[in-house]
Amino acid sequence: MRSAEALLRQIPSVDRLLANEIIMRSGLYRHETVEALREVLMELRERIIAGETDAVPNDDELARRTVELANARARKGLRRVINATGVLLHSNLGRACLSQEAALAVLDAASGYSTLEYDAEKGMRGSRSEHIEEQLCEITGCEAALVANNNAAAVLLILSSIASGGNVIISRGELVEIGGGFRVPDIIAQCGCELREVGTTNKTRLSDYADAIDSNTRALLKVHSSNFKIVGFTQSVTVRELAGLGGMHGIPVIEDVGSGALIDMRRFGVYDEPMPGESLKNGADIVSFSGDKLLGGPQCGIVLGRKEHISAMKKHPLYRAFRVGKMTVAALEATLRVYADPFVAERDIPVLAMLAITEPALRARAEKLRGEIQNRGGHVDVVHSKSMMGGGAIPGLELDSYAIAPTAEHCAEEIDGKLRALPVPIIGHIEKDRLLLDVRAMFEDDFGYIADSVAEITK
Repeated sequence: MRSAEALLRQIPSVDRLLANEIIMRSGLYRHETVEALREVLMELRERIIAGETDAVPNDDELARRTVELANARARKGLRRVINATGVLLHSNLGRACLSQEAALAVLDAASGYSTLEYDAEKGMRGSRSEHIEEQLCEITGCEAALVANNNAAAVLLILSSIASGGNVIISRGELVEIGGGFRVPDIIAQCGCELREVGTTNKTRLSDYADAIDSNTRALLKVHSSNFKIVGFTQSVTVRELAGLGGMHGIPVIEDVGSGALIDMRRFGVYDEPMPGESLKNGADIVSFSGDKLLGGPQCGIVLGRKEHISAMKKHPLYRAFRVGKMTVAALEATLRVYADPFVAERDIPVLAMLAITEPALRARAEKLRGEIQNRGGHVDVVHSKSMMGGGAIPGLELDSYAIAPTAEHCAEEIDGKLRALPVPIIGHIEKDRLLLDVRAMFEDDFGYIADSVAEITK
């Protein structure tokens, strides 16, 4: 066995390995390669000193290890995954997927200059959100609109500009917590408002609001419970009733409808999801909702309402802090274009298309994928499964779906781990000791990759 000192002298230099053809062809940035290369060589030195190896790998082998390590590190950042969980608006996986038109609009805006704040007709500065506001007014019938970077920011902007220094009345049953531990009471306090809770968790009456109003009341706030549901012995106040009370006292009524459905969701079996336009018709002065849930657009918060209130928000200092960038503007404009025709929206916006697909079509999709996997030597079954909306939208809704599942002799946890470790991870869920890959939120363009990956693991 050669001495450790002799082996250490055989380790090639960093500069020599950087010139290796395998590394040169890898497409990695130099700083990524150098960092990975140093770690590979450090590990080799430690193994030699510990007596765990008696040979130094050749340059090509060291280069391959370096490229693998650098690529593995690069994959720890934001990257594409295949959603086989059956959850359409999976918050951890980025919620709504953009339509192809919206994605192309983002690419166009991001890869060059744009008319973000330039009026090409007049040859002067323009508004970054004017066209979006016109679209929202046309779709919903609102007087005015604005866009913030998410719905929490939208609510913060609304209360800061409308109700700061006064009290805001809200039902105890609507003091929701959204993702990341953010709570409505905390947002109200941050706006410099006093929270005034009325009613009980399960029952709030109009008289509860009326009794709480005083000379310092600045707003009546209603929050749709888009991420939970209270059933049984319940009572709540409608927007129309609240608007009547607010009108009597000259107090604006604000409703956060949450998920932002711009088309009638009843065709999908959803009967209690508020639509922003209907909320306005029922008397709400200001309505807010998310752009990346049922709307199917980019992350943003959308505010609709009376011109006087929207104008006050645009003049508030927070509006500058919460404004959206050019990629959000491009994606939202492209998304809203299709809503003039609900059936086109259902076809072109992925989350709506996923909702609309029928159970027989889902089964056919699963059978097609199973066939592709079996043709590659893999072993899977087609099983019935359940999909859900997720993303804090339509709690309790379960949709019949279908999934592929590796046959029983394969360990679910092991296969799950291998699929998550792929360059493009495939994310499923384990149910009753079986890994299920639900097809509802999959894109058929990915079937070849899914079939190759699953077949390789289940042969």
